[in-house]
Amino acid sequence: MRILADENIPLVEAFFGGFGDIRGLPGRSIDRAALADAQVLLVRSVTQVDRALLEGSAVRFVGTCTIGTDHLDLNYFQQAGIGWASAPGCNARGVVDYVLGSLLALADVHGADLSQRCYGVIGAGQVGGRLVEVLRGLGWRVLVCDPPRQALEGGEFVSLDTLLAECDTISLHTPLDASTRHLFDAQRLARLKPKSWLINASRGAVVDNAALRELLERRADLEVVLDVWEGEPQVDIELAPLCRLATPHIAGYSLEGKLRGTAQIYQAYCAYAGLDAPIQLDELMPAAWLSELTLHADTPPAWALASLCRAVYDPRRDDADFRRSLAGDVGTRRSAFDALRKHYPPRREIDGLRVTLDGDAPQLAQLVRALGATLI
Repeated sequence: MRILADENIPLVEAFFGGFGDIRGLPGRSIDRAALADAQVLLVRSVTQVDRALLEGSAVRFVGTCTIGTDHLDLNYFQQAGIGWASAPGCNARGVVDYVLGSLLALADVHGADLSQRCYGVIGAGQVGGRLVEVLRGLGWRVLVCDPPRQALEGGEFVSLDTLLAECDTISLHTPLDASTRHLFDAQRLARLKPKSWLINASRGAVVDNAALRELLERRADLEVVLDVWEGEPQVDIELAPLCRLATPHIAGYSLEGKLRGTAQIYQAYCAYAGLDAPIQLDELMPAAWLSELTLHADTPPAWALASLCRAVYDPRRDDADFRRSLAGDVGTRRSAFDALRKHYPPRREIDGLRVTLDGDAPQLAQLVRALGATLI
């Protein structure tokens, strides 16, 4: 069997090498000619997989090692009898760590007490749901907007209008479809409360980038964190400098998240093919550079929060790397965007961190548990 895979998918040989020959290519270079005799196609979000790519090919299974599926033509897959799988939740924890790091960076700039802000989370799926759990576990006020879930479940969801009126910190975690494209258009962006913080780590087109640029040119009170951009890998170089943090679609790029995505697609392919799945991710996961920390019982909670999060990840490094890449002509910048993603340094997740408390500290214990670290 022949397998064509995005060269940025880790552990492809370890998981799929026993099934046949594997050819790796940059995700944006995968085209009809590259498919040749491939029966299995493994991609990430940068490859559009649709009728134009697959019709007449030998591909019978498509796996995307990502949460989102907006780059897959699922209707065509069904018509053509092509099996497929995505990796829901694989990088959710990495995105949560990204949002926490972004909040800490914004708090440093403004001297803000994060516990006194009101958080709005739009989209409460794998990523948004975990973020809500963490923020509420910290004791912070959180409003959640998710119309599809509200229609199915009821519960304590709020409308987008309510969220915009009450929240001064908004984090976007919706999939991209017809209902969410430009969800934050010029009109909704204009309704952001004074001194609001807006974070988008979902899909670039959920926010109208041109409208956002025009708004930020007028309103210096707003703070924006963008990890995703309309037209990737091309980025609006007039918008990026107006953002407090700007990164190249790496919010979910934790090492665990990337490896977990490959493992989930391996398991899905084995189920599709009726095969056993003997390879386990735990056997392939490298040891973390930092595995354990000790906090004294007198540690101020705000200091503990910042220290634990930043011990694992601080997005300001990625922001600096990205800003340096925004030079040269369009082609150079597009290549630099993909290079930052391809050569992204290893980054671990906070739930792999063990924390020991030296003394009795119930508030610190609650904080550690809320963050998802392991309390020893």
